Amino acid sequence: MQEEVKSGATAVGKYHSHSIPLDMEDIERDWDKPIADAGIAAKASVIVRVGMLDLGAGTGSFRVREMMHRIAYPLDVHVRADVNLTDIQATCTDGKDRITEVVNLPTTGVNTERIWLLEHFADWFSVNLGTGSMYHRETKVSAGLMQHLDMRDASQVSADMAKRLREERHHARVVERAASSDAAVEDYEAALASHGPASGGGEVNETVIDALVKADGRGDTASEQAEQLDLPRGRRQVVDDKLAQPEHEITVRDVHKRLDMIERRKPLYSPALSGLASACACASFVFLLGGAPYDMIGAFVGAGLGQWLRRRLFAHHLNQFFVTFVCVAVAAFACVGTLRLIGLFNPVALQHDTAYIGAMLFVIPGFPLITGGLDMAKIDFPSGVQRVMYVLCIILMATLAGWMIASLVHLNPQGFESPNLNPWVNGALRALFAFIGVWGFSMMFNSPQRMCLVAATIGMITDTLRLELVDYGLAPEAGAFIGAMLAGLLASAWRSAVRHGMLPPHLGYPRICLTVPSIVIMVPGMYMYQAMFHLGQFETLLALDWAFRAFMVIICLPIGLAMARVITDKSWRYDV
Repeated sequence: MQEEVKSGATAVGKYHSHSIPLDMEDIERDWDKPIADAGIAAKASVIVRVGMLDLGAGTGSFRVREMMHRIAYPLDVHVRADVNLTDIQATCTDGKDRITEVVNLPTTGVNTERIWLLEHFADWFSVNLGTGSMYHRETKVSAGLMQHLDMRDASQVSADMAKRLREERHHARVVERAASSDAAVEDYEAALASHGPASGGGEVNETVIDALVKADGRGDTASEQAEQLDLPRGRRQVVDDKLAQPEHEITVRDVHKRLDMIERRKPLYSPALSGLASACACASFVFLLGGAPYDMIGAFVGAGLGQWLRRRLFAHHLNQFFVTFVCVAVAAFACVGTLRLIGLFNPVALQHDTAYIGAMLFVIPGFPLITGGLDMAKIDFPSGVQRVMYVLCIILMATLAGWMIASLVHLNPQGFESPNLNPWVNGALRALFAFIGVWGFSMMFNSPQRMCLVAATIGMITDTLRLELVDYGLAPEAGAFIGAMLAGLLASAWRSAVRHGMLPPHLGYPRICLTVPSIVIMVPGMYMYQAMFHLGQFETLLALDWAFRAFMVIICLPIGLAMARVITDKSWRYDV
């Protein structure tokens, strides 16, 4: 009987998997074919799997759909996809055949490193199929990353690649041209004399580009020779793209092998480090809300222990709502216990009844909250509404757990009492703790350290400005809107600077990975908890007051980001 149960469980696990069945006959027969020559089933398996990985990393439906189109375009495949919180239904056609794939994820989460790696995968994929890069200027960085996905620190790999490219270009500028360089110039001049400039804006013929590519093998970088020969920038990019291509065409096996490595990458940070990041983030959050040192100490201990436990429980694939309830309860108990212990030596610590709210803030579902609002801004209401409902469920479980703990230990949170500090000192401390807070949340989202630092810098600027404006009388809702819009503009400016060569190429991060961590610290977690606390006390009017305050701030955050995208991105500016 036990063997029958075991075999039944195995069958359920096999046939109810969220993974795309790659062992199907129509995919396996094309396994070692070049991806461009494969059938529609093999192509669709790649397109939909990329979308699945992006969706599982926590990004919104608009970005998942864009990523799938990026992969489909060089394959000459048209894809129509419906994307929700945990599922994708995509129909792909190449003009001859049509296939529909359906993917269902068991749960949702956040992994900004995966979002970043998938961008580089899309560039590597499109360059290999001859359509050029789409996200990053330096295609060799993307190619190098895809060759070293087995390395734990992919961010350092990209930095080493960028450094090597910079050294090669510097070397090419200072080293005197040898005979090989003279041969390259002769090839260039001969090609130009034979074929002349190509039509359309004075661009040179492909033969010139081929000559430069051949010259690259003689010892000098073709991009430097192209620059010295006044080759237009657009054609220089083609030279770099050609050099980034492998010697053989990539096969279906090659593509899925790299997607396997992206999917199976272990988290960058251990549960202990993630707990430390959570502790720093929540303690900083408490200061920005007006908390005193004792409040920060309690939040530090509670949030650190809660996040450590959450990571440990998630490793066993336990239900998210159950884990949220348990971890918030543990965090609140740890915070209260810490302050009671300190109170044995200094009774002042016993007066900080609000500190445990800060210890709960590590469960704020910032990514689905912001991406849900952005989806609705793109008129994708099914996905947006699902994300918002998921956020409400997480918040309900967290606030309910906090309210129950407060009732058990007889707490009566009245809010934080801001310490009386000099305005300049207060502003400097706000900038410092905003930086630390965003850095901590970025680590919790599995961002590489360089990405964490960029997001923290943006968050430091935007959140400090928001708080200072509110101190000068601006409504908190308007402050949230201005802070979110500025975060979006700064992230777009950073990405544009990398794209145009003003910043190193390895620092080109997805906007969503910079903007969401930088504005999560603006989410009114204390407002939401106060609403639940007063609701539990049957103080309906106060509960509604706090709930509507939270609602107004929450809706202003994605609206601010959406406005920044409309200003900087043509695909958002127009309905097409």
